[in-house]
Amino acid sequence: YVLLHASRKTFSNVKVSISAQWTPSVQNDSAPAFSPGETWEDNHLFADEKQATLFLGALDSIFLFSYAVGLYLSGVIGDRVNLRYVLCFGLCGSAVVEFLFGTLTEWLHIYNAYLYCGLWVLNGLLQSAVWPCVVAVMGNWFGKTGRGFVFGLWSACASVGNILGAFLASSVLQYGYE
Repeated sequence: YVLLHASRKTFSNVKVSISAQWTPSVQNDSAPAFSPGETWEDNHLFADEKQATLFLGALDSIFLFSYAVGLYLSGVIGDRVNLRYVLCFGLCGSAVVEFLFGTLTEWLHIYNAYLYCGLWVLNGLLQSAVWPCVVAVMGNWFGKTGRGFVFGLWSACASVGNILGAFLASSVLQYGYE
């Protein structure tokens, strides 16, 4: 669960890098490139930084909306399907979608706003499957007397994941957002 939150925080930390790689560079030829070997001609998606900022903000909104809808849906699905399967599908599926979004699209030079939106909707739906299932599974594992303590510790995963995600993203950001 820490790594799930780390992956959420990572996107907010790399948005400036994404915007810089998806828009024309304002640097002159003597300035070092933002990412080695990458030029705007290789991966242009937006004409200017304002368009990139609006799109990245829309991606945040798309993720949060699909996450909110998915929380309701995953609770219903979790009541009808084995919780371990739903939890595993949400965690693994989210990891695959984030790999597709950040790395595979860059390796294959696929720059499509609709693809990114679709992947981010899917990511929100998959990540939303985790919390309701975790609450149900942990509620079954622990008795009423120790449940508050356990959930308090487990809820700290969100903060630890946000810190870890920010640290990991900032430590490798010089190599590119992917």
